[in-house]
Amino acid sequence: MRIAIVGTGGLGREVAALAVEQVRDQLGDVSDAVVFVPKNPADDAPVAGFPTRALADIEDDQALVVAVGDPEVRRRIVEEEAAGRRFGSVMADTARRRGRSEIGEGAVLCDGVVITDDVRIGRHFLANPHACVMHDCTIGDFVTLAPGATVNGNVEIGDGAYVGAGAVIKQGAPGRPRRIGAGAVIGMGAVVTRDVAPGETVVGNPARPLKR
Repeated sequence: MRIAIVGTGGLGREVAALAVEQVRDQLGDVSDAVVFVPKNPADDAPVAGFPTRALADIEDDQALVVAVGDPEVRRRIVEEEAAGRRFGSVMADTARRRGRSEIGEGAVLCDGVVITDDVRIGRHFLANPHACVMHDCTIGDFVTLAPGATVNGNVEIGDGAYVGAGAVIKQGAPGRPRRIGAGAVIGMGAVVTRDVAPGETVVGNPARPLKR
């Protein structure tokens, strides 16, 4: 399946390099293996050397991949702007799934990502380079793990949560998972040792709610 990437920023360009390798491994050399879908349909300027196509011009054998880090923006694109379209996934050849795992459509697994045993992940998951999800975790839809984020075992993460670069979520226990609520934000480098409420932002080591 050829890939059409929604999101023309730095993340999109990173994902494009992974997508090219994936398509070539699957289909060999094909024309327009990867294209970008610009925000402005009239913008036909190439992005990082890749051609652009308006969303309305995406062909049947081109699957959309939304390469946008903000979970809420990614959700809006998927459920509103691109509703009813076919979505694909991109997985770097250096990403590793070890053991049993389930991942929904639209996932992006960048270089060095590790997912281990008995992990269940929802739709449109984004794992940036060297993010890790360990055993017995459940992750909702539209969750973003920034570079180097580590989710230890027995953790539940709600829909639309964001885990910042280098953050660490301490493991839960069988039957008593550590819970990160829907829409929560874990700050860069935070060390999470307690549950985080839905919509809450936590920072620091140990992580505490951000004071407004």
